[in-house]
Amino acid sequence: MAIVTASLLSVVVPLYNEEENVALLTQKIHESLAGYNYQIVYIDDFSTDSTKQVVNELKDQKIHLIALKKNYGQSLALAAGIDYAEGKFIITMDGDLQNDPSDIPEMLSYAVDGEFDVVTGIRQKRKDSLVKKIPSKIANFLVRRVTKLDIKDNGCALKVFTKDIAKDLNLYGEMHRFITLLAHLEGAQIKQVPVKHHARHAGVSKYGLERVFKVVADMMLLLFIRKYFQRPIHLFGIFGFLMILLGVLINLYLLVVKLGFGEDIGTRPLLMFGMMFILAGIQLFTIGIVMELLIRTYYESQKKRPYRIKKISVGGKYA
Repeated sequence: MAIVTASLLSVVVPLYNEEENVALLTQKIHESLAGYNYQIVYIDDFSTDSTKQVVNELKDQKIHLIALKKNYGQSLALAAGIDYAEGKFIITMDGDLQNDPSDIPEMLSYAVDGEFDVVTGIRQKRKDSLVKKIPSKIANFLVRRVTKLDIKDNGCALKVFTKDIAKDLNLYGEMHRFITLLAHLEGAQIKQVPVKHHARHAGVSKYGLERVFKVVADMMLLLFIRKYFQRPIHLFGIFGFLMILLGVLINLYLLVVKLGFGEDIGTRPLLMFGMMFILAGIQLFTIGIVMELLIRTYYESQKKRPYRIKKISVGGKYA
């Protein structure tokens, strides 16, 4: 049974080229949240169609439109919306009408009673193509195996957060895929709820198989932050020791081949190339981690945000 609360709710929705969906989405949000005190925070991620114009033409006083100065991607668009949101509970969802706003009241009831800090959806009978389902299943499997956090559907954008948890999330790069894991690392109690899922109403999907590689890269970074952020020598020291040991073993083998059997080792490039590839891979991975940590330090130590807002409108009127 859904619990109606007098607390302000903020529905945060990133938009990118959703001109055909946003009016109907707004209508469905209003229908689903009738009787609640809420605001709708749309973030236009530099759409190339008339999404902004459609939103402003609604002249809806509950709508706050944040127009970003360029296309930053879904993670930073979400970050901008969460930073702006004023509600005690912050609800995130996609703008393509695949999430159903009618699921919000039930999800909200678990957060209102104070037992859970995050309520996340599990999409039932997904209406997506295999091009979207396969990367999603791979990503969910990898996250469960690596993090030991049993979240069945990390890709579901429909979530309810308490304000304190949402505001503490630092979203960079493509981290919106791991927003539930980030909340877990902040100590959030998480509830999973089955939700409806619809085929895209209009427009085209912005995702494909390349998501798998991005998921793996981001997951490696999260794993590093979770386990080795305060003790990186435990990670790099072990790798360094193993590489030194491997190099010593290879050199001993080559020494035996050279002195014991009189064979020429100067014409054997395969092992050299193998070692070069391994070392180059480790160097690239560590450089990526160091650069990511430097970016976080740059933004967080100076209280800067990694996005720029062009203008904000409320009820179709710019402030």
